[in-house]
Amino acid sequence: MKKILALILAVMMIVCCFAGCKEEKTIVVGYTIYEPMNYLDESGKLVGFDTELAEAVFGNLGYKVVFKEIQWENKYTDLNSDTIDCIWNGFTCNTADDDGVLRSDKVDFSYNYMENRQVVVVKKDSGIAAAADLNGKIGLAESGSAGEAYAKGFEGIVFKGAVKQTDTLLEVNSSTADFAVVDAQLAKSYVGKGDYANLMIVDALSSDVEYYAIGFKKGSELTANVNAQLSALGKDGTIAKLAEKYGVATTAITDFSDQAK
Repeated sequence: MKKILALILAVMMIVCCFAGCKEEKTIVVGYTIYEPMNYLDESGKLVGFDTELAEAVFGNLGYKVVFKEIQWENKYTDLNSDTIDCIWNGFTCNTADDDGVLRSDKVDFSYNYMENRQVVVVKKDSGIAAAADLNGKIGLAESGSAGEAYAKGFEGIVFKGAVKQTDTLLEVNSSTADFAVVDAQLAKSYVGKGDYANLMIVDALSSDVEYYAIGFKKGSELTANVNAQLSALGKDGTIAKLAEKYGVATTAITDFSDQAK
């Protein structure tokens, strides 16, 4: 019986080799819950513009994508310890962190694939309309985010860090904070709707244009491979279709020719 089993196993191995069988590659994508980029739908499935674009890019590269929720302030530690293979979650690339170091000095970035801004969110009856109105006010932003650096640029504020961007909106909504600084992409999905109907964006306090990119470890071969896929998916219309699906058609980038130079 043992000889028969051994023979069967040997035959299976030979067949597998001739059939080109190989171990499936996996890629671990670090993300946070952030609509419309990565979020859970009504069935509990992870969806979103970043989610589907990551699946398309890495699927074409032969990877099975594993999404791992992270705390944003720990993103560099997770990346450099190989807990994740990339940071793909509305990651602003053209800015410095709160420590003053450019993010591009800490990671290798892909092509820019979306525009964004930092926006200030308040209650509609707050009376906040200009930077001077923030003096002495309690402000929130996600710890380690571009929003934190932007919020701390306002004079005289009392800053509090939050684990998630969505947490900042909860606190403003419940009046435990006076304002929140969040990504415009997220704000457009929540502010003025449903439970957040009494919140508004103070347009006059928005930042200059920022750009989202995917972050990889310094020297990673993935960066160039992902850039090639972004270019291909931009040309074949995939990115445009996803952008339309998730309401980001006016800010998604589909032509990467200038960045490829």
